[in-house]
Amino acid sequence: MTNMTEQQIRGTHGATEQLLNPALTATASPAPVLSIRGLTKSYGERTILDGIDLDVAPGEKVALIGPSGSGKTTVLRLAMGLEKPGSGTIKICGNYLWHKEVGGQLQDACEKHARVVRRSVGMVFQQFNLFPHFTVLQNVVEPMIQVLRVSKEEAQTRARELLSQVGLSSHFNHLPIQLSGGQQQRVAIARSVALKPKVILFDEVTSALDPERVGEVLHVMRDLAEQGDMSMLLVTHEMSFAEDIANRVLMFDSGKIVEEGPPHHVMKTPSHPRTQQFLRAILER
Repeated sequence: MTNMTEQQIRGTHGATEQLLNPALTATASPAPVLSIRGLTKSYGERTILDGIDLDVAPGEKVALIGPSGSGKTTVLRLAMGLEKPGSGTIKICGNYLWHKEVGGQLQDACEKHARVVRRSVGMVFQQFNLFPHFTVLQNVVEPMIQVLRVSKEEAQTRARELLSQVGLSSHFNHLPIQLSGGQQQRVAIARSVALKPKVILFDEVTSALDPERVGEVLHVMRDLAEQGDMSMLLVTHEMSFAEDIANRVLMFDSGKIVEEGPPHHVMKTPSHPRTQQFLRAILER
């Protein structure tokens, strides 16, 4: 990634005008917890993301829909800092993830810088990624001790509370292999929430579950959304769930956002032909 000026990154989004006029700043909406500008990503000659702009406000719930391979999961992986973008910028809670400002210009930042910035982001994957040799309680406690540097006693207290909230109060001492897929995913959600992220990313978290286990995980996610404090960015094919909990829905196709808006608009009266085609195919299954 090459150096860029701050003005180039802001582009035409009105940030320069806002800086020149303090009155505009005073009445502006709260700064986004996640801000993406001009994001691109390619693997070889295949373009996965093609100039994505995306903001997520504090407490906002945003659903990403679209066909497989359209770039949705790649957005999450880049926002989490698991991969570097080809170009563009990612800001988390006002801090650049892969850049730093030096003399009014943006320069590439190191992995250590990115690790600090991405502590404000949590992610729940399709696969549960639990530590197989740890009990359910340990899977939630140990990350808090290592990342948040809290005491073991404090971590255990919070872990027990969170696991009880996701319906696993009787499973503290179970190993992951003793749990169903839905139970393992609920542990993964509790573990991510335990680290107190400002925004949590969900990557098709029900896709690997048996059908009868999907509802229990969606119930936990719905409760989490209704708490209102944490921003959520979720990739899902559960259309009715997305419509229920999201403040905004983004339709991805071929690495671009082709349509976005309130759930009732995108889901019920989509304007883009590709959204219409995608939703027809989903509903016919």
